Amino acid sequence: MAGGCLAAALSTPTSVSWLAYVLIGGIAGWLANRILKRGGTGILLNIAIGVIGGFLGGMLLGWLGVDVEHGRRWFTFFVSLGGAIILLWVVGLVRRR
Repeated sequence: MAGGCLAAALSTPTSVSWLAYVLIGGIAGWLANRILKRGGTGILLNIAIGVIGGFLGGMLLGWLGVDVEHGRRWFTFFVSLGGAIILLWVVGLVRRR
């Protein structure tokens, strides 16, 4: 019973595994840093930016009625990239104040 609950808690809402989320998040975070011409932040922060950006991007697209649960790796990458760019842009605005 506990194993089933753990598996349900660790399951992803899309068809991409957690390892793919980390890999896609790292690439998306790194690319978002390059697009916005930010300094080198390191691989862990790039992964965090990409994964959080993917979560935010998926949430925004879900609110707009886009089916994000059936997206594959490329869809997840572009959602993560867009979310990471938005996240870095907002953080840049907050830091300027």
